[in-house]
Amino acid sequence: MRRIHTPEAAADTNDSTDVQAGSARTWDGIQKSGVLHVGTITDYPPNEFKTDDGKPTGWAVELVEAIAKKLDLKVEYELLLFDNILPRIEGGAIDLGVGSFTDTQEREKVVDFVNYYSAGTLWAAPKDSKVDPDNACGLRVAVMTGATQLLTELPERSEKCEAEGKKPIEILPYTGQPEVTNAVLMGAADAFSADSPVTIDAISALDGKIAIVGEMFDTAPYGFPVPRDSELAEPVRAALQELIDDGSYNKLLKKYNSESGAVTKATINAAKE
Repeated sequence: MRRIHTPEAAADTNDSTDVQAGSARTWDGIQKSGVLHVGTITDYPPNEFKTDDGKPTGWAVELVEAIAKKLDLKVEYELLLFDNILPRIEGGAIDLGVGSFTDTQEREKVVDFVNYYSAGTLWAAPKDSKVDPDNACGLRVAVMTGATQLLTELPERSEKCEAEGKKPIEILPYTGQPEVTNAVLMGAADAFSADSPVTIDAISALDGKIAIVGEMFDTAPYGFPVPRDSELAEPVRAALQELIDDGSYNKLLKKYNSESGAVTKATINAAKE
């Protein structure tokens, strides 16, 4: 998936002296602090969202907390917009990001990824709609700001339309997935394109008002970004593999109806494979 803005909120940390701009913390330093600094988004349910009292939740957030527990660490959150997460990791301000990041070779130039899920793209439109993602010229399509669908998929589809002498796709970016879904419900958009677990969750929450159109495509690995060439990636990967092996991982995904993208092997930088 996906987004440059300012943080929505920031959690206080008890270890600020151990976070220096431009310098990732060592694994030894993280262990001694007992704290894992995590930056997360809260607008992409069911992966990452927030409770009524503003606390981060979702299956990806819970997965990071389970990983931290395996590592005997406490999680302290900084609530961010998507585009802030990678720069905060590069600057050494946070240790790990949660944002449904698609692991790409381009992103691997600046961070490493611990891969934990496989997601594709799924379109949704009003129930009984005749929308076809492969014949979408001239349609209004809502999408998350900064999403892979906004950066790559929809521009490529629209360029193809124009090359064929057809109307381009009107691409409508929104800050959060709830706004994307609402645009379709209110008739401001003909359809939306999003990561598969997010589309499935939106459909199930709306009791048949919208439906999947077309097939899932562009399947790719999700990854938790960590500082490039740091010592953190391997401990996180090993802890994740333990959760996969003991069944906790699949139990968590089933809780959020997201088990379709489960993986059996935790990896690092899978975009290169």
